[in-house]
Amino acid sequence: MSRPFPPDGSPRLPSTPRPLPWEPADTLTASALYEVFRAAHLVDEPIEPPDSPGTHRLLLTGDWEGAPGEVWYLPNEFGGAVAYYRLDLPDLENLDRAFVYLFTHPALRRQGAGRALLRHAAERAAAHGRMVLDGVTPADSAGDAFARSTGATLAFERARRVQELREIPPERVAEMRAEAERKATGYSLVTWTGPVPDEHAAGYAGALNAYYADAPHAEGVQPEVWDADRVRQRTGMLLRAGHLRGYSVAAVREATGEMAAITELTIDPDEPEWAYQHLTAVTRPHRGHRLGILVKTAMMQLLAETEPRLKRIRTRNGADNEHMIAVNETLGHRLTRSGPRFYEIPVTDVK
Repeated sequence: MSRPFPPDGSPRLPSTPRPLPWEPADTLTASALYEVFRAAHLVDEPIEPPDSPGTHRLLLTGDWEGAPGEVWYLPNEFGGAVAYYRLDLPDLENLDRAFVYLFTHPALRRQGAGRALLRHAAERAAAHGRMVLDGVTPADSAGDAFARSTGATLAFERARRVQELREIPPERVAEMRAEAERKATGYSLVTWTGPVPDEHAAGYAGALNAYYADAPHAEGVQPEVWDADRVRQRTGMLLRAGHLRGYSVAAVREATGEMAAITELTIDPDEPEWAYQHLTAVTRPHRGHRLGILVKTAMMQLLAETEPRLKRIRTRNGADNEHMIAVNETLGHRLTRSGPRFYEIPVTDVK
């Protein structure tokens, strides 16, 4: 049976590195790619547990978002993998760009694997008519240093904060929610688990558009534009597959039915002590009513009932998102290690 590494456990680069395409039907190589990802994550992101194999598999295939893409890897002579990348090819906006996720086993870093794959990714991006490669890496990691060494430009970064739930007494959460409710007259809360229900798809699309309008992004990047059909077709795949549990709390303006604020997060059933914050947004016309505090405290109370093993929530914010940073810090989120850094480089500059 093939294995990721030789019998002595030491990974080796092939004598002539040549990337091979990965096909979703190749489950054995998928397992080897996961081992590369997991080893890299444990070194670069030691605070958080890695994605589960099932989640990673959907991220490889692109089935979690619906956009096309491809995966290439460097094999070794024992049938495993030592490095790989996934190339995302946006098909609705940013048609001049490709997004690359690149992972090299820590034991093989600084030996040319990452550089070989990046060159190959640039060639593949160019073949698809893309002019710019975008990528993301943990700050102050080997990947961060690698990105700088290639001449890539830092586009923006996000700060990571963690909320330790044991540090916030339930009665304090109830107090903050009650205070927010007094400021949020005329708004009602709706909650759901799993994918966005059809009846909320249009409102959710509006909240997403508000988020993307304010979110930091590289110069020249087009914000995503969502409608109800796109929400139905391109969200919730990981939840439907059962790899994650998802929770959402939204505030709706009673007079109009407009979704004014939302917060959502996911929990990996294999790591029930951690929750991961995804979208949190308050649309501009409805700011100033403490809706951010309202939906987040309601979420905390919901999780206290449904996820008794949960201990902490991780969130990431752009440094200029002062409103949401203030909300998170009010709720006890504390800055930890630096968050992800987003880089870009023209495909013609990759050497």
